[in-house]
Amino acid sequence: MLGYLTSPQATTSPLVLLGQPGSGKSVLTKVLAARLPAREFLTIRVVLREVPADADLQSQIEYAIRDATRENLTWPDLVSTAGDALPVVMLDGFDELLQATGVSQSDYLEKIALFQEREAVHGHPVAVIVTSRTAVADRARIPPGGAVSVRLEAFSDQQVTQWLEVWNEANAPFQAARNLQPLDAQTVLEGGELARQPLLLLMLALYDADGNALRAAQDDIGHAQLYERLIMRFAEREVRKTRSGLDDEQIRQEIERELLRLSAAAFAMFNRNRQWATERELDSDLAILLGGNDHRPPTPSGFRAPLSAAQIVIGHFFFIHQAQAVRDELKLTTCEFLHATFGEFLVARLVARELDDLARIAEVTAERSRADTPDGGFLYALLSFASLSARATTVEFLADCITLIPPARRVVLRRLLLTLFRAALDTRLPANYSDYEPVRLTGPARAAAYSANLLVLLVLTGGELTGTELFPAASDTITAWRQQALLWRSQLSPDGWSWLATRLDFHRIGAAGNRDILIASVRDEPVTKPIDPYWSWDEPTAAAAKPRSWLMADYETFQQENYFLCDVSQDAITHALEQFAAHLPTTIMTFAGIWDDRCVSAAHALLRLWIACGTQSNTEELTAAYDDCIDIALGAFAPFDTQTESRYRELILRQLGHDKTRLPGVWRENTRQQLEAARDQPDRAEWAERVIIKLGFTLQ
Repeated sequence: MLGYLTSPQATTSPLVLLGQPGSGKSVLTKVLAARLPAREFLTIRVVLREVPADADLQSQIEYAIRDATRENLTWPDLVSTAGDALPVVMLDGFDELLQATGVSQSDYLEKIALFQEREAVHGHPVAVIVTSRTAVADRARIPPGGAVSVRLEAFSDQQVTQWLEVWNEANAPFQAARNLQPLDAQTVLEGGELARQPLLLLMLALYDADGNALRAAQDDIGHAQLYERLIMRFAEREVRKTRSGLDDEQIRQEIERELLRLSAAAFAMFNRNRQWATERELDSDLAILLGGNDHRPPTPSGFRAPLSAAQIVIGHFFFIHQAQAVRDELKLTTCEFLHATFGEFLVARLVARELDDLARIAEVTAERSRADTPDGGFLYALLSFASLSARATTVEFLADCITLIPPARRVVLRRLLLTLFRAALDTRLPANYSDYEPVRLTGPARAAAYSANLLVLLVLTGGELTGTELFPAASDTITAWRQQALLWRSQLSPDGWSWLATRLDFHRIGAAGNRDILIASVRDEPVTKPIDPYWSWDEPTAAAAKPRSWLMADYETFQQENYFLCDVSQDAITHALEQFAAHLPTTIMTFAGIWDDRCVSAAHALLRLWIACGTQSNTEELTAAYDDCIDIALGAFAPFDTQTESRYRELILRQLGHDKTRLPGVWRENTRQQLEAARDQPDRAEWAERVIIKLGFTLQ
């Protein structure tokens, strides 16, 4: 840092200091302010949450100077007293300025660079350091002259161990008095990412200080259960601290209410596709989603003004980070979780508990022989604004939480989710949640999010799932699935759609006249599967019917439809095939069904040949590629137009001239015999003879 601050670049553009919440950005600015030599540096630390967000940069600096010195000292007056010392302005909390005001600050870094340029022109160069959370760093443009970024890395294993040595030494008397074991690195590192950030590591240590709870939590539990115990313990502490005199059952109920409010806060961020929510948004969501006096936080006694529900939630848990900024003399507040996984777990927890409750109700309904479906209104309100699949960690937590539901109840739940999925496109928000609108979405977008989320829940709940189960009333299951998938692709976020398409263990099953789809589970990694044209076009294999070929459509129509769609992926495919379309248009949509186990298009066969010829493919791959192309070029099963047929054959013939020395003698002899038989047919004779000669044989 000292090297940077003594370099010429320090006075021409800001340094951006990035890190996770609780990683130590603000502390580092305090340390720098204290350690930079006063003779060489004049440090001014500006806490952006405490200065007017709508003021210009110089006014924000002067506001901080006045707050620190209690004097109305202007920036020029202060700089004039610096002598040879370099002024270093530390703007702490750019992310809080963004979040709390909700106003675009994309040009903030550019304004800083202009401020530095102006000061340098007047003979007072200044260095500027800006701190920000990594997650919102992309919301500010880098100045034209560039900028240096510094990221506070997560702790390494060695640093976690060092931190714990200090912790155990400082707390040795406390541990000895309570017969506690020192907290070791192996136990802590089981917490994964939680152990890597300073403030979260402190939270784990505090959790373990209560009867070595962290050590006990490591015994054969999943990641979600660790989060459950961790958050439950902190909620219990808060309840016992603020609501004394309750019995065990009342304490349990109050803990659940606390966690329900926390989960609502998590959904306030999840459904807005942000890592944060404003105090006003959170207050609104809590009132609509939870409502009623049972879920209102306790009102403090005395003369203090009652806190809002959002303020209670923000204040009760120190793993919720509060961001503030001042605008128009009003303090604006937002909240976020110190680590995104807290919010992701709480979203999963609330969904799993709601599913369990719905299944319980369904069980009771079934026992009473009633046909009513349990009210899924709350589930629809939660899951119709954002897709769970957009956050893979949320799905992982959800999978763990659902496994805790008894197997018999999961069977009931699967039937219920299937019923909800089949009606998903017609579902409307119930009246009691009609005011819940974290973001404005169209009807198709809501239907897409809700139905996609139900599909994820079905896969996590019941394992294998077929298209016939999803669309029992459809005359064509594959068409129904394609329509649903197109809705998801058009309406979900790119991450949400990509997860569905790549992480579900999806299979095309069945054959012509009996096609279906199967979703088996969630994959750890995407798996690419080849296309089977027999299945795609609902055609019987050559083993089930006589060999044949078919031309599916005019490629020009396909090209025009893709142009009309304005879809990036379709454009990429169309662009890749433009040369085929210009010179060999029929090859793209012509499919040769002449083999029992597979079917290929003429274009596919030609591309395979070119790649095999142009790379160091083995002999078997090369000869197989030639076999396919020659079979198609002979014309018995390829409905080409005359021009395309001629060009296709010519390309193969020329390629043979380049590769005949790579082709084994046995293959060439077998191919000659095949071509000799084709010489009896007028439309094939000339080309067959040319190929025989090209292979090095003399015509008989």
